[in-house]
Amino acid sequence: MKIISIPTLILLSLVSCNQVRTKQSVNHYPIAQFIDSTDMTNNFYDNTPTYPLPVKEITIEGEIENPGNVDLSALPIHSVIVKETLLDSTGNDRFTGAFRYDGYSLFDILDKRILKKANASEFNSIIDLYVEIENDKGEKALFSWGEIFYPNNLYKIILAGSVSRIVPSKTKDLWELPAACKIVAASDLITERNISNPVKITVKSYPKSFKTIKGLSPMYSGSVKIFNGAGRTGEIITAPSVNKNVTFNTIFYGRGKGIHSTTPFTGVMLKDLLQKYFPLTKGNIKSGMMCFAGQDGYRCAVSYSELFNRNDQQEFLLITTPKDEDGGMFRMFPAADFFSDRAIKSLSEIDLNF
Repeated sequence: MKIISIPTLILLSLVSCNQVRTKQSVNHYPIAQFIDSTDMTNNFYDNTPTYPLPVKEITIEGEIENPGNVDLSALPIHSVIVKETLLDSTGNDRFTGAFRYDGYSLFDILDKRILKKANASEFNSIIDLYVEIENDKGEKALFSWGEIFYPNNLYKIILAGSVSRIVPSKTKDLWELPAACKIVAASDLITERNISNPVKITVKSYPKSFKTIKGLSPMYSGSVKIFNGAGRTGEIITAPSVNKNVTFNTIFYGRGKGIHSTTPFTGVMLKDLLQKYFPLTKGNIKSGMMCFAGQDGYRCAVSYSELFNRNDQQEFLLITTPKDEDGGMFRMFPAADFFSDRAIKSLSEIDLNF
């Protein structure tokens, strides 16, 4: 944000409003700001007016000790840039516009809520938690605790309170502006989770019990069973083709034990293996939540969208270990995470709940 005098601010805003064609609805009034409509700087994202998006009262409940209303007044403002695309009635993607959104991150909104896990006696770790966001129409969007608090790139899920178009310099396309505040997931490819007028946030743990054996060693699972809402739907029993292998260089670092290794991980993209079991649909993108569990009951929640619907290519890998290796035969590696905590060893079950 550029800092300039108030008279200059007003003058530049008036001049810029005349230079940039805008399409305003009845409720859209630009926020006073510097608008660089002549590209005086190298910032592409401040060239058009910014419009406020009315924010409704939001409550937080669920598995926390301090539920209640969300106070946004003391939270910092974050900006994300998004190319919004939805699925049409035939399942094809439909581009709806490029925007910069400014607002409050889900990280900050949840930061001071004290967790009270319903399944803490069985599994005390926080990585099987997820967040359900509901709007005034009853629509729901789900986010795993890991994609909110663990990613390499924080603050990419926001409650947007203002919006600005990112207008192409040649075509001058003016995409229709949203009319209300919305949840914006900047790492999503298809932006179905960007639901408008959120009013409730609920913290939950994944609703399935697993037998937990802490410190199990040696540990080995020879297959991965796959379940959806209707029951068991498939199984991975052999190593995928090496022709599909990809390698990610990484610094493997845990939240508790710190550095583990700097050895690269080589495997296949999990989404390629699982797509036939869990198809890309509006419902799955919005509210699909998955659980990956190891032979010892260690598990984590992963949203359908963060696995199948990324725009940053930070994919989840399935690693095949040498036969009978402790912690094998299959391991999961989440390339998007800063911490290694969701890298499940001896993966034995994948479950989709929606």
